[in-house]
This record gives sequence, C-alpha cells and structure tokens, in this order.
Amino acid sequence: MRSVRARAAIGATLVVAVALVAAGLAVLSVLRTNLIDQADLQAEVAAREVAGQLALDTAYADLDLDDEEDHPVQVTDEEGRVVFVSQGLRAISGTGSAGVSPVPSASVGATPSPGDDDDDGDGDDDDDDGGGSGRPGRGEVSSDDPDFSDGTATVDGRKADYRFAAVEATTSAGITLTVHAGAPLAAEQEAVNTVRGAMLTGLPLLLAVVAGVTWLVTRRALRPVEGIRREMAAITASEDLARRVPEPDSRDEIARLARTTNETLTVLEASVERQRRFVADASHELRSPIASLRTQLEVAEAHPELLDLPGAVADTVRLQVLAADLLLLARLDAGEKPGTARIEAGTLVREEVSQRTGDRIPVTVEVAEGAAYEVSGSRGQLVRVVGNLLDNAQRHAEGLVAVSVAADGRGVRVEVRDDGAGVPEDERERIFERFVRLDDARSRDDGGAGLGLAIARDVAARHGGTLTVHRAPEGGAVFRLWLPRAA
Repeated sequence: MRSVRARAAIGATLVVAVALVAAGLAVLSVLRTNLIDQADLQAEVAAREVAGQLALDTAYADLDLDDEEDHPVQVTDEEGRVVFVSQGLRAISGTGSAGVSPVPSASVGATPSPGDDDDDGDGDDDDDDGGGSGRPGRGEVSSDDPDFSDGTATVDGRKADYRFAAVEATTSAGITLTVHAGAPLAAEQEAVNTVRGAMLTGLPLLLAVVAGVTWLVTRRALRPVEGIRREMAAITASEDLARRVPEPDSRDEIARLARTTNETLTVLEASVERQRRFVADASHELRSPIASLRTQLEVAEAHPELLDLPGAVADTVRLQVLAADLLLLARLDAGEKPGTARIEAGTLVREEVSQRTGDRIPVTVEVAEGAAYEVSGSRGQLVRVVGNLLDNAQRHAEGLVAVSVAADGRGVRVEVRDDGAGVPEDERERIFERFVRLDDARSRDDGGAGLGLAIARDVAARHGGTLTVHRAPEGGAVFRLWLPRAA
C-alpha cells in the first residue's frame, strides 16, 4: 500500500480492534466470574439449608426444599450412596455420583418420636447432648468452604446446566452426609451470550467508524503535504528557485515542514545564485589576462621586435595564480577535509615570512621564544592563509606590516596588521566574499582578483577556526586568525 491514508486507517483499525477484543474478553470474563459467584452463593445457601435440616435429624420425607426445579438436591452418605434426591430429579452429573434412586437406610433420616426416652422414663433432660439421658443429641453442619463444581441436571424432563455446592452435615447419630445443591446457570449463560452478541454486532460497526474517521482525518491532515508536493514538482519542472511552497496556518509538523522547505529553497537559491555569480566573475577575471596575453602574442607574431615579454610572463603568472585559487575554492566547496598533521604555528609564520624576499615593506614577526603553538590541519592550506593575509597587508600598508602569534584560550591566535586606511565597519564582512574588492583596490594589477580573503576564511572554517577583521592600534586593519590547539 503506497497511500499513507490507507496505512494509517488500517493501522488505527487494527489497533482499535485488538484493544476492543481484549477489552471484550476481559468484560466477558469479569461478567462470567461475577455471575458464577452469584450462582455459587445460591447453591451454597440451598445446600446449607438442607444440611442444617439433616443435622437436626429431620426425616428425608420432611425436608423443606425451596424451588426444587431451580435448586435440585442430591444427598449421599459416607460410602457415596445416594440416600435422597429432590422431587422431579431424573438425571444428574457433576456431583460425584450420577445416581438419582435413593438407597433405603433405616439408620439415616429417622426422626425420634416424642416419647422415645430412656428406659427409666424419668423424663430427665438435663443433658442436651443425650449423654446419659437417652435422648438423641444435635448434629452439626461443616463450617468449611463448600466444594463447587459444574454439572447438569434433568428436572421434570428439562435438562439444564447447574453450579453445584457440596456441604457436609453430621447427624446426631454420627453419620456424615454430603448435600449437593445446584443453582441454575441459565441466567449466566443468557447474560454472557447477550453481551457477546452485542459485541460481535457492534465491533464491526465501530471498526468501520474508526477506519472512516481515520481516513478522513488523515486525508485532511495530509492535504497541505499534497500542496507542498505539487509545488515542489512545479519548481523542479520550471527550475524556478524563487517559488515557495504554501505554508499552512496551523502550527503542527506539516507547517514546520513547509517552513523548513522554504528555508531550504532560500538557501538553495542563494547557493545557485552565488555559484552563477562565481562562474560569471571567474570568467570575467580569466578573460582579462587571456585577452592581454593573446594580444601580446598576436603583436609579437606580426612584429617580433614589439614583444613585451615581461608583460606576457606577468599575465601568465596571474593566470596561473587565478587558476590555482579557483581550483582551491572548488576543492573547499566540494567539502575537502583538511589534513591531521601537527603544525607549529610560530615556525610556520617565520618560514613564510623568510621566503617573502620581494615584499614592498619588511614584515615584522612577533612570536615568543620557546613557546609552542601547535595546531592540526593542512600545512599547505594554512601557509596559503598566512600568505594571503600578508599579501593583503602589503597592498594597503603605508610603512608597517606585522604578524604575531600568541595563545588565545583553547586555541592559537595569528594576527596580521598594517597601518593603512583600514576597513570600514560596514564592509568588514563583505570583503570576505568572492571577487569583492573595495574602492581603493579596484586595480586588477594591484588588487588581485578578490579571492584571497575568501579563500583564507574558508580554510579557517574548514580547520575549525575563525577569521575576522578589526581596527589595528596603528590605525589600519588587523586580521585575526584563530585556530584550535592540536589535541
């Protein structure tokens, strides 16, 4: 199933079905247990009533039985013989004995006559239990919990299910009888069947309602998603990144999805625009040295004596540097990770300055003797950063270019400062954009292509550091490169 609505509806229906079935079974179990408990109580009451009469030596024929059809009674002696059954009982099961024909017993169920006293006829009745008076004593009914069992009984030709309770009674003659009295289970079965039938009828209807409601709610909830999908498809087809998906008024996950999608489109549009601008600027920057070099070569072909060899070499070098810068930016944009070599920042700065023999202004190096400022990364890229910062300072300085290395918290700070005109505060972020040159550096020969600072910041970010520009104490600009210390 590819439809979220269908999966949601089926899933909700299955969950509700399982819950309802479990709840229904629990309800039926509780209901059945309660009704059986009531039947047990009725059976126990009937059994104890008969047992109490037997304990008083009431004759079987004189037993007072309530509603013999609803409470069939069977009495057995110690040997399991049936000595009494209620009237109309034709068959029974579940009581331990299936007999319904009483066995004659002269010693059971006999009632003493009022004149049956002891032989001396003195009528002395000072002992209630017959100990010495000759009068029969009183029996007793067992106080233990009765045993319960399920069974059937046929009374007056009608067979039904019963719950039987077994209660023991002891007569005054010491004879132990077991009274089995039953309570009908018809009411319990009818109630359980009624509830089960109602559940079986209502469950499909309820599940249909749940499935329908889930389908409608999911459809309504996913309607904005379909709108987002259609708009994204239109954006893909038209390649117009300026379009945006509709944002619903709700504050739910779909609204956040729409906002995040629009934010992604905004970033994507800016990235594509930056890439287009980068390609256009790169093409423009490449066109100039290539055109100049071609012109010089064409002139040299026609008039060899007019060949400007130093100019051709300069244009070639400039073209080579620009191609190297573009290649490095392409690698950075592709997510190239820096190396993990351990580099001593002070040594790196000293080596880079020592190789700059043709600088217009001598560079002053300020590094504490004996201090170790180790960072990790790509040595070639970090050398490129320091070189670009020094080149930028050389172009703008009037008489001072200084570089210092010092500890800064958990990192190392490399500062390059000059005494030039500085960078206006509102331009301090723009100068790190690609192909950006300020007004005092418009000359392509002196100002470069505008990629040096952009490369420096990208390399710093790839190494987990930062590159910012501030006002130097000498009045010019100070570029602060911060890099984390090597682990």
